[in-house]
Amino acid sequence: MQFLYPSFLFSLVALAIPIIIHLFYFRRFKKVYFTNVRFLKEVKDETSSRRKLRNLLVLLARCLAVAMLVFAFAQPFIPKDVEVKQGENAVSIFIDNSFSMSALSEDAPLVEKAKKRAKEIISAYAIEDRFQVLTNDFEGKHQRLVSKEEAIGLVEEIKVSPAVRTLSQILTRQKQALGSGTGINKLSYVISDFQKNISDLENFKDTLLSVNLVPLQAVQEKNVSIDSAWFEAPVQMLSQPNPLVVKVKNWSTEAAENVRLTVKYDGETKPVGELSIPGSSTMLDTVMVTIQKPGWHLAELSLTDYPVQFDDHFYFAYNVAELINVLVINELTPSPYLEAAFKGLSFFNIVNQSVSQITYSKFPTYQLIVVNGVNSVSSGLAQELRQYVTNGGNVLVFPSNTANTATYNAFLSSIPANELLAYDQQERNVSDVNTEEFVFQDVFENKSANLKLPITKGNYKLSTIASRGEEKLLTYRDGSTFLGKFKSGQGMLYLCPAPLNTDVNNLVNSGEIFIPMLYKMAISSARKRKISYTIGRDETIESDNLVKGGESVYKMRGEAKQGKVAEEFIPQQRIVGSKVFIGLQNQITEAGYYDLFLKPDSTLAKFAFNYDRRESDLSYLSNETLKEKAGNNVSILTDNASASLEGVVNDRSKGVVLWKWCVIIALLALAVEVLLLRFWKV
Repeated sequence: MQFLYPSFLFSLVALAIPIIIHLFYFRRFKKVYFTNVRFLKEVKDETSSRRKLRNLLVLLARCLAVAMLVFAFAQPFIPKDVEVKQGENAVSIFIDNSFSMSALSEDAPLVEKAKKRAKEIISAYAIEDRFQVLTNDFEGKHQRLVSKEEAIGLVEEIKVSPAVRTLSQILTRQKQALGSGTGINKLSYVISDFQKNISDLENFKDTLLSVNLVPLQAVQEKNVSIDSAWFEAPVQMLSQPNPLVVKVKNWSTEAAENVRLTVKYDGETKPVGELSIPGSSTMLDTVMVTIQKPGWHLAELSLTDYPVQFDDHFYFAYNVAELINVLVINELTPSPYLEAAFKGLSFFNIVNQSVSQITYSKFPTYQLIVVNGVNSVSSGLAQELRQYVTNGGNVLVFPSNTANTATYNAFLSSIPANELLAYDQQERNVSDVNTEEFVFQDVFENKSANLKLPITKGNYKLSTIASRGEEKLLTYRDGSTFLGKFKSGQGMLYLCPAPLNTDVNNLVNSGEIFIPMLYKMAISSARKRKISYTIGRDETIESDNLVKGGESVYKMRGEAKQGKVAEEFIPQQRIVGSKVFIGLQNQITEAGYYDLFLKPDSTLAKFAFNYDRRESDLSYLSNETLKEKAGNNVSILTDNASASLEGVVNDRSKGVVLWKWCVIIALLALAVEVLLLRFWKV
């Protein structure tokens, strides 16, 4: 047995009080008058013996009462498996309010059970202790220590949220909040279902914080979710089938049969088909989306699955330009072959400019820039082209046969790309097409067919620097490059070492190569445009900046649902040149579509947001696994320990408390004293 306040034991000197009373009160002599003294000696002996016994019992009762009162103030306890600490406590309680906590445990959602457990933990501590109530939302009001009453109020307000945090992030945030308090003893409680994909307990290395895990068990459910979706092509085209790849995942170990998948766009819901997915596996399916008009489009994928449904819908948004703009920079006169090739594609708009009359400010409006037969690349043009490629543009270069290679190489090395060497007038044949790369992928139905490949009568030799990361698209018979691709930033540079001149290069006569090459280059990109974003992730959204001088604030707006007005908010924003970068900082909590605008009546862009699919994995760590991962400073409070967690926490924080028994014994001792004095007559 130990004492919480052992200094009170000095008060045991108060035991001298009943002893003194006994010595000076019960030994006083009383006069007894007898009419007959014949039996005086016998009566005197008998009365003296009974009085001594009664007085001794009264003395013992009084001493016991005083001793028990002293012990009660010293608060004795029997310690449990953890060290009992004195002083004020700073307690942080995390209540997992993610989607998985909406699952049922017996007859109530886990989140309600977690809230009940949190209130029981708070009730187990003293009124002077301080508390932090934390959820996955990491809200500002949850980042400080509050009183016992305020903490219970914060627990009552908790609702299920789409936010997801790992266990290491939670413990780190708890440590920060507890460090700001004045409490001597710092304790952490984590109430969760402990899904496997968020329980990275091994990543939290602090061994000084006392951590208590309170696992809750839900009824195991099957779950199938739409994991993600993406278009195969970086740019979506009008009046053409655009392949959309859908990834569906079965999270349970049992096979999922007859899962119905549908897609909704342009106001129509179209069935895709029924899927059968083996247990613990994923399946890819392709949906053809035909777009009939330009502009922003909103679409939604859905599947039939029960009971977990938050991940059965996948929202996405995409923009289809009415025209693809192409700029051709010529030395003097435009190339008739390039004009003919692009004009044959109805949704292409070609603009020709002389190298001496370039409008650099309009570079961001073009999807492809072709540098054709320019003799010299000025430093200004080189800088603008490099910036254009870095920001996601595509540049195709055909040098002149009399090119100033020094100016070209200064530009190419800045990308970086392989450089032009000596001009060779030898006739050479192109022999190989890289059909694995995007430009020529899915272009030819029969890859083994005899294609009419280009022949050149002169070309520049190229340097071969491995660090430049060249990807060969067309190669000569000796393996050297006829058409190479170089990635730079978010864009691509395509380099052909042979001039686009029919006297030297008959590429324009190879229609099955030339036309699809130009088309795919114009719609290619080093980074595919995102069609959806995930709520809760620290992602930056990029959009075109329409602010021309002065200051203006971009805003975002959700959808109006069930008669409610759409909520607007101002996101974090940073303008860099022609782009605006939007940071959301957890301002979006509901899946769906959101508009970006400067004026309420004009939408600049549309974005789709989906819930984090980490919550789709309904596999949990068992209590045994948690114990294996737990360090010496981590304790597991199992759910079946008691109907109320308050008693469990009390026993762990204070041991088996005995002061109440001391008070009871003291009262019983006083009652015995009263009974002795009242009813034992001598």
